[in-house]
Amino acid sequence: MRYGVVFMVCAAAAAAGCATAPPQRTENICEIFEHEPRWYDHARRSEARWGTPISVQIAIVNQESSFRHNVRPPRPRLFGFIPLPRRSSAYGYAQAQSPAWSDYLQATGRRGARRGNIADALDFIGWYNDVSNQRLGIAKANAEHLYLAYHEGHGGYSRSTYRNKPQVVRVAQRVGHQSRAYAEQLPGCERKLRCRRFYQFWPFCR
Repeated sequence: MRYGVVFMVCAAAAAAGCATAPPQRTENICEIFEHEPRWYDHARRSEARWGTPISVQIAIVNQESSFRHNVRPPRPRLFGFIPLPRRSSAYGYAQAQSPAWSDYLQATGRRGARRGNIADALDFIGWYNDVSNQRLGIAKANAEHLYLAYHEGHGGYSRSTYRNKPQVVRVAQRVGHQSRAYAEQLPGCERKLRCRRFYQFWPFCR
C-alpha cells in the first residue's frame, strides 16, 4: 500500500519531475545536497556544460524560489477578491520567465525541459549565465553581476537599469555573499557527493 501511495504521488507530480520538498536549512550547501544528493549531480552537469560554478547556480535558485518547484509570483486582486493577471510569467526553481525559457528551448533544442524540474532549471541558469558572459563580459564566478543580468535581462543590464533599483542591488549582493559561502562549504562534502555510488571509486570519482 505504501509503495502504491508513493507511485500515485509521483505520478501526480510528473509534470514537476516528482519534486521533493524544499530543504529546511539553506544556509549550507552541504546540507542542501544532503537533503537531495541528485541536485549536486544536476548542478555539476550544468557546470560542466556551461561553466557556471555550482555555488553560483545554487545561490540563484535559493534566492529565486527557495527550492520550491512550482512557485510563481502572487496574483494581484482587484477589491481584494477579483484575481488579476500575474505581473510576471516567472515560474519554477529558477523563476525563469516565459520569453527567456522559450529562447533557452530554442537555443538548446531541449523541447522536453520543464521549469519545475531542478535539472532543467539548473541547466537554464547555466545557459543564461553563459549568454551573460558572452554578451556582457560578466565572469561566470561573479554571482552578484550575473544575478543583476538575470533579474534585469541582458538589455536592462547593459543599460544599467539596476542602478535605480537599490533593492535589486541589495538582493544581488546577498546572492554574491551566499555564493561565496557555498563555495567555501562545498569542498567539505564534494568528494562524498561524487563518490557516493557503489560504482564510483577513487580516483575515478574525483
